[in-house]
Amino acid sequence: MTLFKMGQFELSHRVVLAPLTRCRSYGNVPQPHAAVYYSQRATKGGLLIAEATGVSATAQGYPATPGIWTHEQVEAWKPIVDAVHRKGAIFFCQIWHVGRVSRNELQPNGEAPISSTDKQTSPAAVSKTEYSKPRRLRTDEIPGIVDDFRRAARNAIVAGFDGVEIHGAHGYLLEQFMKDSANDRDDEYGGSLENRCRFAVEVIGAVVGEVGAHRVGIRLSPFADYMECVDSDPVALGHYMVQQLNRHEGFLYCHMVEPRMAIVDGRRQIPHRLLPFRKAFNGTFIAAGGYDREEGNKVVAEGYTDLVAYGRIFLANPDLPRRFELDAPLNKYDRSTFYTQDPVVGYTDYPFLEDDSSNDVSSTQA
Repeated sequence: MTLFKMGQFELSHRVVLAPLTRCRSYGNVPQPHAAVYYSQRATKGGLLIAEATGVSATAQGYPATPGIWTHEQVEAWKPIVDAVHRKGAIFFCQIWHVGRVSRNELQPNGEAPISSTDKQTSPAAVSKTEYSKPRRLRTDEIPGIVDDFRRAARNAIVAGFDGVEIHGAHGYLLEQFMKDSANDRDDEYGGSLENRCRFAVEVIGAVVGEVGAHRVGIRLSPFADYMECVDSDPVALGHYMVQQLNRHEGFLYCHMVEPRMAIVDGRRQIPHRLLPFRKAFNGTFIAAGGYDREEGNKVVAEGYTDLVAYGRIFLANPDLPRRFELDAPLNKYDRSTFYTQDPVVGYTDYPFLEDDSSNDVSSTQA
């Protein structure tokens, strides 16, 4: 259960760094401190997925998030990728567009954010962020956005990444098209399930055509209700998208987010509703959503998933695979420093285990 072959990549363990927005890329350009952060979490044969990275100037929705659409950004990513590769890890770049989850001041020339719709998203419940009223993309503009994803994927490979993960989850642009709560279009990109998924399918096709299916994964969250993106039939949506992935021979992985966790008898319970999608998908399956060591080992052993992505606890424990291997205690994460712009605090200052000299894991479990 320890080693795993993901396409052409030899993984030494099943613990994946989930993509986590970090807001430390000043001016949307990745910074040298990111090389420290990612290499801290890199192990020989481990898979890291980089933070969500904008495909264009219109893709931005948060301060100081990185992009990969300019030459300067590509060059800035190169030493970060090199630092991860020196540790022997595999590194994927998550490419995204936030769509309507943005504000005018983050958009070129202060324009309206673009989306499937002109319906505005309510203020974020936690941060109280006010989002601007979006502009519905015209049908003839959509191929240009698809091309932005294609170009970003090409740039990621130029920067040295091993592949890309298309961000098709959490209420951002692809989901704004896919889910019927946010898509009120009456053109070929709205209405039926097939039409609503057309934009995502075109993005997948463009990215696969540019860099090869063996270098492409996608993150999906059919059950989630983020940013007022919810679907009336998430099972149908998930199955349709998996079928579209299977059309591309060798499509590397499907990274799917569990439905929201519930607390039962005082213990966190994960609903485990992804199995039908895992059975239907031809490639590697990655599950994410509140897993701990025990639950991660269980779902891998049972064949529910191939790999498990960890977010907050991997952030707080840069040597998480080693801690899992030793069943060592974990550092607690500090939620208040998740999205600050500090280059050290809440970023590269979480402690390693005392006896961890090599940070090289070869026999860890999920």
